[in-house]
Order: sequence, then structure tokens, then C-alpha cells
Amino acid sequence: MSQSDTSTLKTADGISLKLSLQRSLRRKKRNALLLVAPLFLFILITFIIPIAYMLVRSVDNQIFAEILPTTAPLLAKWDPLSGNTPDEEVFKAFITDGKVAAQAKTINRLGKRLNYEKSGISSLFRKTGRNLRKLEPEKLTTSYKEALIKIDKKWGQVDTWEILHRESGKYTKSYFLSAVDMKYDANGMQWKDDDSRIYLNLFKRTLWLSFLITFLTVLLGYPIAYLLATLKTSTSNLLIILVLLPFWTSLLVRTSSWIALLQKEGVINDFLFAIGLITDEGRLAMIHNQTGTVIAMTHILLPFMILPLFSVMKTINPSYVRAARSMGATSFTAFRRVYFPNTIAGIGAGGILVFILSIGYYITPALVGGTQGTLISNFIAYHISGSLNWGLAAALGTILLLLVVALYILYDKIVGIDNMKLG
Repeated sequence: MSQSDTSTLKTADGISLKLSLQRSLRRKKRNALLLVAPLFLFILITFIIPIAYMLVRSVDNQIFAEILPTTAPLLAKWDPLSGNTPDEEVFKAFITDGKVAAQAKTINRLGKRLNYEKSGISSLFRKTGRNLRKLEPEKLTTSYKEALIKIDKKWGQVDTWEILHRESGKYTKSYFLSAVDMKYDANGMQWKDDDSRIYLNLFKRTLWLSFLITFLTVLLGYPIAYLLATLKTSTSNLLIILVLLPFWTSLLVRTSSWIALLQKEGVINDFLFAIGLITDEGRLAMIHNQTGTVIAMTHILLPFMILPLFSVMKTINPSYVRAARSMGATSFTAFRRVYFPNTIAGIGAGGILVFILSIGYYITPALVGGTQGTLISNFIAYHISGSLNWGLAAALGTILLLLVVALYILYDKIVGIDNMKLG
């Protein structure tokens, strides 16, 4: 039937068949959109917007231009390599803006922001703000520069103005520099002193412990999943309930129970001492270090490895292994050549799940990790709720996100995401 014939055909209500089909298609598309709209809004509000906000906060530096609107553009024109402080116009703009900010009680916010770049700036701005409230620029008998230096001699130092000049833009890379243990000095960007470098070591520790925990969950979860998959259904269902049982208990309670088990006066050390394996002086230090973090997190994340493995193993036909045995293969050879390759997809799914969860954990490491077992997520949480340095927290979170994405791409290149299955 040609297109012209379709357009001339009529439905029972006298509408063109072509127009009726188009309306029906539009109605189906609209209904499909309405069905996915709640999920899209949920992902947008809880995932996309927070990540976008984190990316913006990692470079955002609007506070300088907001509090010192006149000073910022003038200071941007100053050349810090000249070796001289800015001209009188900059000092005048700073006093004018600073007096308004001091009266609005916002100048301390800027001082706190710049204190991340150099210690002592916050107290300088507080002192300056107190004096600017009393200052009457129209009654000055000296220059604006001399008036500001009279408040504090640091305003006559080029180093102070270099920091303000560097951070006067709308965006900054200082947070990312701090996140990789770098800083600005007279020679530009430099590595921090060895005793001040913490974040790169934390990233290395986080990746190492996450890989180790993932490996241990595979090592422990594989035989458990195999047992569940090979037992009869009624028995395996009962054992799966035991696997899921930890989910019915608070994470905080589970972590706290490991403190009671692992501490030097805990259950494990008391048992080893009772059977004579250790002396009272030689009790094992298994808490507030990396050992405690690995043990507790492996226990907590083990179900996330068992369940994907079990779901994949249940789909493997037992006749495959029997066929290999009937052709002369030993039990180990049949497992290695036939059964294990079919479970790689489950290992990949469980490994990705456990690794991503472990790289972002912070409750368990905070309770059992001490100073040696904490992860980068603990410092992100600290800067959000403790130091309130949200810019640095956002930069650390962005780097962590990029690391996960890079590892995800690497995994896709080596193993292939298409080969990852949950059953």
C-alpha cells in the first residue's frame, strides 16, 4: 500500500489513518517519557547536580570579587614581578571595599579563604576589618597606602599582595594543587615539604587497600558462592539468608563489634593467649591500623562479592563440567578450563562493586583505622564538616572521581564491561 493510499484511508471516527498512527506514536512516546521522568529527576537531583556542584566548588573563587568588587579588577592589572606593592589606586579601592565588607561582617570570610594559601592571613584580615570600621577615608591626612600599612605592616609587603593578586580571579587552581601536595611560592608551583605531604600518600593507600579488599573478597567469596550454587535449592536458600543477615544489622554496630574482637584486650587476643599462641606482652595490634581496616571492610563488603558470583554460577550448566570429565579431564582441569572461565563475568561484577564501595568508605576506616588505616574519604569528610574547606574537599573528591573513571575505562579495555554479568 502506497503512502498516498494510507493518507486517504480513514478510521472508524473519520480521521486519516496516517494522522491516527502519528498520534498513537506520539502518545506512546509521551507515556514512555512520563514513566522514566521520575527516575531521571531522581538521578538528576541526587547524582548529576551534586557531582556538577562538586566540580564547580573545586575551582570556584567568586568570594574575592564578591567581597572586594572594586579591588579585584584593579589588582588583576598589577604586575607582582615588578617587586613593588600596587599603586595608590589599589590601596584606595581596598580600603573602600574593605570598610563596606567590615561593616557587613564578610571580610573575615575572605580572610579565612586566603588563610588556606598562607597561614596568618585570617588574623590579618580580622585586625584590618576592626580598624577599617573606625576609619573615615575622607578624613585621612596620609595616603591610602600609608593608612593601610599603619594598620599592619604586612600590607607593605609584596608577598601579601601577591597572594591577593593570585586569588583575585573568579577561578582558582589552588585547591587542586593542595590536593596533590603542591603549593605556590616565590618560584611558582612547588612540591610541599616531605613532612607536609599527606594527600598523595592517602590516594596510594586508598587504592592499595581497595584492591587488597577486593582481592580478599574474591578469595573468600568464591568458594562460598560455589558452595551455594552447587547445593540443592532449599539448602542454598537457607545459607543465602545467612549471607544477607549482616544487611539487617547496622553498619555502625558491625564495625563496633570488630573493635571488641580485634583490640589488644579483645576476644581474639584473649583466645590466642588462652591457647598459648601468644604471650601477654605479645598481643597482636589488629585495631587502629591498616589491618583493622582491611579485616572489617572485607567482612562488611563480602556479601557484595558473593551475590553476583552466586547469580552467575547458578546459570552455569553442570553438564559442562561432566562433559569435560567424561573426555578425560581431571577435576582441577575441568574447573580451570571450563567452570572458572564462565564465572569471570561474576568476578568482574563483584569486583567492580566491591572496589567502588571500598574506595569511598569512611565510617569503618574512621572507627577501626586509626591514623594508619584511614582513607582519602575520611579527609574529604573532615574538610566538609570539620575544617569547612569545601574547595579542597571538592578537589579531593574530583580527583577520586577521575581515578575511579580511569580505572573503569582501563577495566573496560582489558576485560570489557559487556562481559560483566549479574546472572
